[in-house]
Amino acid sequence: MSQQFVSPLSIAVICSSNMNRSMEAHAYLAKNRFKVRSFGTGDKVKLPGTAADRPNVYEFGTPYEDIFNDLANKDKHYYNQNGLLHLLERNRLIKPCPEKFQHCTERFDVLVTCEERVYDQVIEYMESKTPTYNLPVHVINIDIQDNQEEATFGAFHICDLITMMAQSSDLDNDIDELLHRFEDKCQRSVLHCVLFY
Repeated sequence: MSQQFVSPLSIAVICSSNMNRSMEAHAYLAKNRFKVRSFGTGDKVKLPGTAADRPNVYEFGTPYEDIFNDLANKDKHYYNQNGLLHLLERNRLIKPCPEKFQHCTERFDVLVTCEERVYDQVIEYMESKTPTYNLPVHVINIDIQDNQEEATFGAFHICDLITMMAQSSDLDNDIDELLHRFEDKCQRSVLHCVLFY
């Protein structure tokens, strides 16, 4: 049985490591029946360690299950306390592993990034490729702090915005007005540009 989507819009949500912010938004958008995937743009997947100078670093494509087991073996109590094991349990119910945006060949209608540095990386990557289809993609940044509480609020805001976009009959024409309305409603400023596949 194929899933019935509420909108034909194809959406990607992107943060740095495809662990917290993009996954929270991915889960929430999917629950609201949007067609969504999530990614990271970093060189590696980085998670906090037991000391500030000792992060846990993994390759993109490492299963969430394996990361969960690795952290649980290192210090189950600590990673339970700081919420990382809970995060990984949620993630592995959504998809197998963190994915890197720069490795994806799929086309999307909307790319939502969760911080300005990620927005810049997405633009840099998209501009490094020669457009072949001449299909526009809206790239939008909403700054979301990388903690669980902010990721939850961020997911609500992203879903609000995507819902507004899905209700538009002419998104390319309406986008500026939609973004102004969204900024007023959520008291958050967004960045936006149009690139081409």
